[in-house]
Amino acid sequence: MIPRRSLLAAPLAVPLLARPARAQGWAPERPLRLVIPLAPGGTADTLGRIIAEPLGAALGQPVIIENRPGGATSIAAIAVARAAPDGLTMLYAVPSVQIINPHLVKNMTYDAMGDFAPLIALMRAPKLLVVRTGLPVQDVAELIALAKSQPGGPSYASSGVFSSGHLAGAMFAQMAGIELLHVPFRGTAPAAQELMAGRVDMAFDTIATLLPLVREGRMRALAVSTTEPAAAAPELPPIARTLPGYYDASFNYLLVPARTPPEAIARLNAELNKILASPTVRARFATLGVEPLGGTPEWLGAEVQSESDRWKRVIQVGGLQTE
Repeated sequence: MIPRRSLLAAPLAVPLLARPARAQGWAPERPLRLVIPLAPGGTADTLGRIIAEPLGAALGQPVIIENRPGGATSIAAIAVARAAPDGLTMLYAVPSVQIINPHLVKNMTYDAMGDFAPLIALMRAPKLLVVRTGLPVQDVAELIALAKSQPGGPSYASSGVFSSGHLAGAMFAQMAGIELLHVPFRGTAPAAQELMAGRVDMAFDTIATLLPLVREGRMRALAVSTTEPAAAAPELPPIARTLPGYYDASFNYLLVPARTPPEAIARLNAELNKILASPTVRARFATLGVEPLGGTPEWLGAEVQSESDRWKRVIQVGGLQTE
Protein backbone atom coordinates (compact mmCIF):
# COMPACT_ATOMS: atom_id res chain seq x y z
CA MET A 1 0.00 0.00 0.00
CA ILE A 2 1.36 3.41 -0.92
CA PRO A 3 1.69 5.66 2.14
CA ARG A 4 -0.38 8.82 1.99
CA ARG A 5 -0.19 12.15 3.71
CA SER A 6 -2.88 12.20 6.34
CA LEU A 7 -3.30 13.14 9.95
CA LEU A 8 -4.32 9.57 10.61
CA ALA A 9 -1.06 8.38 9.07
CA ALA A 10 1.00 11.34 10.30
CA PRO A 11 0.23 12.05 13.95
CA LEU A 12 2.36 15.22 14.04
CA ALA A 13 -0.22 17.07 11.94
CA VAL A 14 -2.49 17.75 14.92
CA PRO A 15 -5.89 19.10 13.81
CA LEU A 16 -6.44 20.81 17.15
CA LEU A 17 -4.02 23.40 15.79
CA ALA A 18 -6.26 24.02 12.80
CA ARG A 19 -8.31 27.20 12.89
CA PRO A 20 -11.90 26.35 13.84
CA ALA A 21 -14.76 27.67 11.78
CA ARG A 22 -15.86 31.15 12.79
CA ALA A 23 -19.08 31.09 14.79
CA GLN A 24 -21.69 33.59 13.62
CA GLY A 25 -24.03 34.00 16.55
CA TRP A 26 -26.19 30.90 16.15
CA ALA A 27 -27.71 29.60 19.40
CA PRO A 28 -30.12 26.68 19.90
CA GLU A 29 -33.53 27.38 21.35
CA ARG A 30 -34.32 23.75 22.22
CA PRO A 31 -32.38 20.73 23.52
CA LEU A 32 -29.99 19.04 21.12
CA ARG A 33 -29.62 15.31 20.58
CA LEU A 34 -26.54 13.24 19.84
CA VAL A 35 -27.50 9.99 18.13
CA ILE A 36 -25.06 7.14 18.78
CA PRO A 37 -25.30 4.10 16.47
CA LEU A 38 -24.10 1.68 19.15
CA ALA A 39 -25.47 0.32 22.41
CA PRO A 40 -24.91 2.04 25.75
CA GLY A 41 -21.80 1.16 27.71
CA GLY A 42 -19.22 1.02 24.92
CA THR A 43 -16.43 3.46 24.14
CA ALA A 44 -18.50 5.49 21.68
CA ASP A 45 -21.29 5.90 24.22
CA THR A 46 -18.82 6.91 26.92
CA LEU A 47 -17.06 9.47 24.72
CA GLY A 48 -20.38 10.87 23.53
CA ARG A 49 -21.44 11.47 27.11
CA ILE A 50 -18.09 13.06 27.98
CA ILE A 51 -18.56 15.76 25.34
CA ALA A 52 -22.34 16.14 25.66
CA GLU A 53 -22.34 17.70 29.12
CA PRO A 54 -19.86 20.54 28.44
CA LEU A 55 -21.38 21.17 25.01
CA GLY A 56 -24.80 21.62 26.59
CA ALA A 57 -23.33 23.98 29.15
CA ALA A 58 -21.65 26.05 26.43
CA LEU A 59 -24.82 26.27 24.34
CA GLY A 60 -27.30 26.82 27.17
CA GLN A 61 -29.33 23.76 26.14
CA PRO A 62 -28.91 20.11 27.21
CA VAL A 63 -27.50 17.59 24.75
CA ILE A 64 -29.52 14.39 25.00
CA ILE A 65 -27.84 11.07 24.15
CA GLU A 66 -29.96 8.79 21.97
CA ASN A 67 -28.59 5.28 21.43
CA ARG A 68 -29.92 3.71 18.22
CA PRO A 69 -27.92 0.54 17.54
CA GLY A 70 -28.61 -1.91 14.73
CA GLY A 71 -28.44 -2.32 10.99
CA ALA A 72 -24.63 -2.02 10.94
CA THR A 73 -25.11 1.59 12.16
CA SER A 74 -27.65 2.35 9.40
CA ILE A 75 -30.61 2.81 11.77
CA ALA A 76 -28.96 5.76 13.47
CA ALA A 77 -27.60 7.12 10.19
CA ILE A 78 -31.03 7.12 8.56
CA ALA A 79 -32.59 8.81 11.60
CA VAL A 80 -30.10 11.68 11.42
CA ALA A 81 -30.23 11.92 7.61
CA ARG A 82 -34.00 12.45 7.87
CA ALA A 83 -33.83 14.87 10.81
CA ALA A 84 -34.50 18.56 10.39
CA PRO A 85 -31.30 20.38 9.33
CA ASP A 86 -31.52 22.88 12.15
CA GLY A 87 -28.31 22.18 14.06
CA LEU A 88 -30.14 20.34 16.84
CA THR A 89 -29.32 16.78 15.71
CA MET A 90 -25.83 15.26 15.48
CA LEU A 91 -24.65 11.78 14.56
CA TYR A 92 -21.75 10.10 16.35
CA ALA A 93 -20.10 8.52 13.32
CA VAL A 94 -17.93 5.42 13.33
CA PRO A 95 -16.22 4.26 10.11
CA SER A 96 -19.06 2.01 9.00
CA VAL A 97 -21.38 5.00 8.51
CA GLN A 98 -19.52 6.62 5.60
CA ILE A 99 -16.17 4.90 5.14
CA ILE A 100 -16.94 1.16 5.10
CA ASN A 101 -20.62 0.43 4.43
CA PRO A 102 -20.82 2.08 0.99
CA HIS A 103 -18.24 -0.43 -0.31
CA LEU A 104 -19.93 -3.46 1.25
CA VAL A 105 -23.67 -2.89 1.39
CA LYS A 106 -25.77 -3.19 -1.72
CA ASN A 107 -28.77 -0.85 -2.07
CA MET A 108 -27.78 1.54 0.71
CA THR A 109 -30.85 3.19 2.22
CA TYR A 110 -29.06 6.51 2.73
CA ASP A 111 -26.51 8.54 0.81
CA ALA A 112 -23.36 8.13 2.87
CA MET A 113 -21.81 11.39 1.72
CA GLY A 114 -24.72 13.42 0.40
CA ASP A 115 -27.05 13.09 3.39
CA PHE A 116 -24.61 14.56 5.92
CA ALA A 117 -22.36 17.54 6.53
CA PRO A 118 -19.08 17.13 8.44
CA LEU A 119 -18.92 18.74 11.88
CA ILE A 120 -15.73 17.76 13.72
CA ALA A 121 -13.25 14.90 14.18
CA LEU A 122 -13.52 13.52 17.71
CA MET A 123 -10.85 10.93 18.28
CA ARG A 124 -8.58 8.23 17.02
CA ALA A 125 -7.31 5.17 18.88
CA PRO A 126 -4.73 2.57 17.89
CA LYS A 127 -5.52 -1.09 17.68
CA LEU A 128 -3.36 -3.78 19.22
CA LEU A 129 -2.18 -6.85 17.35
CA VAL A 130 -2.38 -9.57 19.99
CA VAL A 131 -1.76 -13.31 19.97
CA ARG A 132 -2.64 -16.18 22.30
CA THR A 133 -0.05 -16.73 24.97
CA GLY A 134 1.02 -20.11 23.56
CA LEU A 135 1.67 -18.95 20.00
CA PRO A 136 5.44 -19.33 19.37
CA VAL A 137 6.10 -15.82 18.06
CA GLN A 138 7.56 -12.74 19.74
CA ASP A 139 7.15 -10.06 17.07
CA VAL A 140 5.43 -9.23 13.80
CA ALA A 141 8.23 -10.65 11.65
CA GLU A 142 8.00 -14.00 13.42
CA LEU A 143 4.22 -13.99 13.05
CA ILE A 144 4.50 -13.43 9.31
CA ALA A 145 7.11 -16.18 9.02
CA LEU A 146 4.83 -18.57 10.92
CA ALA A 147 1.90 -17.71 8.66
CA LYS A 148 3.97 -18.37 5.55
CA SER A 149 4.83 -21.84 6.89
CA GLN A 150 1.20 -22.79 7.58
CA PRO A 151 -1.28 -23.56 4.76
CA GLY A 152 -4.32 -21.37 5.41
CA GLY A 153 -2.38 -19.39 7.98
CA PRO A 154 -3.12 -18.67 11.66
CA SER A 155 -6.69 -17.90 12.72
CA TYR A 156 -7.75 -14.44 13.86
CA ALA A 157 -10.82 -13.46 15.84
CA SER A 158 -12.97 -10.40 15.31
CA SER A 159 -16.20 -8.96 16.67
CA GLY A 160 -18.01 -9.82 13.43
CA VAL A 161 -17.91 -10.01 9.67
CA PHE A 162 -16.75 -6.66 8.22
CA SER A 163 -15.96 -5.33 11.68
CA SER A 164 -12.93 -3.09 12.07
CA GLY A 165 -10.93 -6.04 13.40
CA HIS A 166 -11.88 -8.14 10.39
CA LEU A 167 -10.74 -5.44 7.97
CA ALA A 168 -7.54 -4.76 9.93
CA GLY A 169 -6.63 -8.42 9.59
CA ALA A 170 -7.51 -8.46 5.90
CA MET A 171 -5.21 -5.51 5.26
CA PHE A 172 -2.44 -7.13 7.31
CA ALA A 173 -2.68 -10.33 5.28
CA GLN A 174 -2.68 -8.44 1.97
CA MET A 175 0.36 -6.37 2.84
CA ALA A 176 2.31 -9.30 4.32
CA GLY A 177 1.48 -11.65 1.45
CA ILE A 178 0.08 -14.30 3.79
CA GLU A 179 -3.17 -16.13 4.45
CA LEU A 180 -5.15 -15.72 7.66
CA LEU A 181 -8.29 -17.58 8.67
CA HIS A 182 -10.93 -15.11 9.83
CA VAL A 183 -13.14 -16.33 12.69
CA PRO A 184 -15.96 -13.86 13.43
CA PHE A 185 -17.80 -13.73 16.74
CA ARG A 186 -20.83 -11.82 17.98
CA GLY A 187 -18.96 -9.02 19.68
CA THR A 188 -15.58 -8.16 21.12
CA ALA A 189 -16.06 -10.00 24.42
CA PRO A 190 -16.57 -13.50 22.98
CA ALA A 191 -13.73 -12.94 20.50
CA ALA A 192 -11.39 -12.04 23.35
CA GLN A 193 -12.58 -15.00 25.41
CA GLU A 194 -11.79 -17.44 22.60
CA LEU A 195 -8.35 -15.90 22.16
CA MET A 196 -7.62 -16.18 25.88
CA ALA A 197 -8.79 -19.81 25.79
CA GLY A 198 -6.30 -20.50 23.00
CA ARG A 199 -8.94 -21.51 20.45
CA VAL A 200 -7.90 -18.76 17.99
CA ASP A 201 -4.40 -17.48 17.37
CA MET A 202 -4.59 -13.69 17.11
CA ALA A 203 -6.77 -10.60 16.92
CA PHE A 204 -6.81 -6.89 16.14
CA ASP A 205 -8.89 -4.68 18.42
CA THR A 206 -8.81 -1.36 20.23
CA ILE A 207 -6.16 -0.66 22.80
CA ALA A 208 -8.79 0.26 25.39
CA THR A 209 -10.35 -3.21 25.05
CA LEU A 210 -7.26 -5.39 24.88
CA LEU A 211 -4.51 -3.67 26.85
CA PRO A 212 -5.95 -4.55 30.30
CA LEU A 213 -6.04 -8.23 29.25
CA VAL A 214 -2.46 -7.98 28.01
CA ARG A 215 -1.38 -6.45 31.32
CA GLU A 216 -3.03 -9.38 33.12
CA GLY A 217 -1.00 -11.85 31.03
CA ARG A 218 -4.07 -13.35 29.36
CA MET A 219 -2.80 -12.58 25.86
CA ARG A 220 0.38 -11.15 24.38
CA ALA A 221 0.64 -7.92 22.40
CA LEU A 222 3.07 -7.74 19.48
CA ALA A 223 2.50 -4.27 18.05
CA VAL A 224 0.21 -1.28 17.57
CA SER A 225 -1.57 -0.40 14.34
CA THR A 226 -0.62 3.29 14.18
CA THR A 227 2.56 4.62 12.60
CA GLU A 228 3.90 5.82 15.97
CA PRO A 229 3.92 4.04 19.35
CA ALA A 230 0.80 4.53 21.45
CA ALA A 231 0.99 6.69 24.57
CA ALA A 232 -0.79 3.98 26.55
CA ALA A 233 1.74 1.31 25.54
CA PRO A 234 4.94 3.03 24.37
CA GLU A 235 6.91 -0.20 24.60
CA LEU A 236 5.03 -1.74 21.65
CA PRO A 237 6.40 -1.07 18.15
CA PRO A 238 4.17 -0.10 15.23
CA ILE A 239 3.27 -2.84 12.75
CA ALA A 240 4.58 -0.41 10.12
CA ARG A 241 8.15 -1.00 11.25
CA THR A 242 7.82 -4.47 9.77
CA LEU A 243 5.16 -3.71 7.14
CA PRO A 244 5.92 -0.18 5.90
CA GLY A 245 2.73 1.72 5.14
CA TYR A 246 0.49 -0.33 7.43
CA TYR A 247 -1.87 1.96 9.30
CA ASP A 248 -5.18 1.51 11.03
CA ALA A 249 -6.93 3.31 13.88
CA SER A 250 -10.40 3.73 15.22
CA PHE A 251 -11.65 7.07 13.90
CA ASN A 252 -14.80 8.66 15.32
CA TYR A 253 -16.32 11.99 14.38
CA LEU A 254 -19.57 13.99 14.34
CA LEU A 255 -21.91 14.69 11.44
CA VAL A 256 -25.05 16.78 11.05
CA PRO A 257 -27.79 16.50 8.44
CA ALA A 258 -27.02 17.97 5.04
CA ARG A 259 -28.21 21.56 4.58
CA THR A 260 -27.64 22.40 8.26
CA PRO A 261 -27.03 26.19 8.34
CA PRO A 262 -23.34 27.14 8.16
CA GLU A 263 -23.68 29.35 11.22
CA ALA A 264 -24.93 26.37 13.28
CA ILE A 265 -22.04 24.22 12.08
CA ALA A 266 -19.60 27.03 12.87
CA ARG A 267 -20.87 27.49 16.43
CA LEU A 268 -20.97 23.77 17.18
CA ASN A 269 -17.50 23.27 15.71
CA ALA A 270 -16.04 26.16 17.72
CA GLU A 271 -17.50 24.96 21.02
CA LEU A 272 -16.44 21.36 20.39
CA ASN A 273 -12.88 22.42 19.56
CA LYS A 274 -12.72 24.18 22.93
CA ILE A 275 -14.06 21.08 24.68
CA LEU A 276 -11.63 18.71 22.97
CA ALA A 277 -8.72 20.99 23.88
CA SER A 278 -9.65 21.21 27.57
CA PRO A 279 -7.32 19.38 29.99
CA THR A 280 -10.26 17.71 31.73
CA VAL A 281 -11.64 16.14 28.56
CA ARG A 282 -8.21 15.21 27.26
CA ALA A 283 -7.49 13.41 30.53
CA ARG A 284 -10.77 11.51 30.36
CA PHE A 285 -10.10 10.51 26.76
CA ALA A 286 -6.61 9.34 27.78
CA THR A 287 -8.05 6.94 30.37
CA LEU A 288 -9.83 5.22 27.47
CA GLY A 289 -6.68 5.05 25.38
CA VAL A 290 -7.95 7.49 22.75
CA GLU A 291 -6.56 10.74 21.39
CA PRO A 292 -8.85 13.77 20.98
CA LEU A 293 -8.69 15.40 17.57
CA GLY A 294 -10.75 18.45 16.59
CA GLY A 295 -10.17 20.76 13.64
CA THR A 296 -12.38 22.14 10.89
CA PRO A 297 -15.33 20.56 9.09
CA GLU A 298 -13.37 20.93 5.86
CA TRP A 299 -10.47 18.88 7.20
CA LEU A 300 -12.87 16.21 8.42
CA GLY A 301 -14.64 16.00 5.07
CA ALA A 302 -11.36 15.50 3.23
CA GLU A 303 -10.16 12.90 5.72
CA VAL A 304 -13.36 10.87 5.52
CA GLN A 305 -13.10 10.78 1.73
CA SER A 306 -9.45 9.76 1.92
CA GLU A 307 -10.21 6.99 4.40
CA SER A 308 -13.10 5.79 2.25
CA ASP A 309 -10.82 5.54 -0.78
CA ARG A 310 -8.18 3.66 1.23
CA TRP A 311 -10.57 1.05 2.63
CA LYS A 312 -12.27 0.64 -0.72
CA ARG A 313 -8.97 -0.68 -2.08
CA VAL A 314 -8.58 -3.10 0.84
CA ILE A 315 -12.13 -4.40 0.38
CA GLN A 316 -11.77 -4.81 -3.37
CA VAL A 317 -8.35 -6.49 -3.23
CA GLY A 318 -9.59 -8.86 -0.52
CA GLY A 319 -12.72 -9.75 -2.48
CA LEU A 320 -14.84 -8.96 0.57
CA GLN A 321 -18.54 -9.01 -0.13
CA THR A 322 -21.78 -8.94 1.80
CA GLU A 323 -23.73 -12.14 2.12
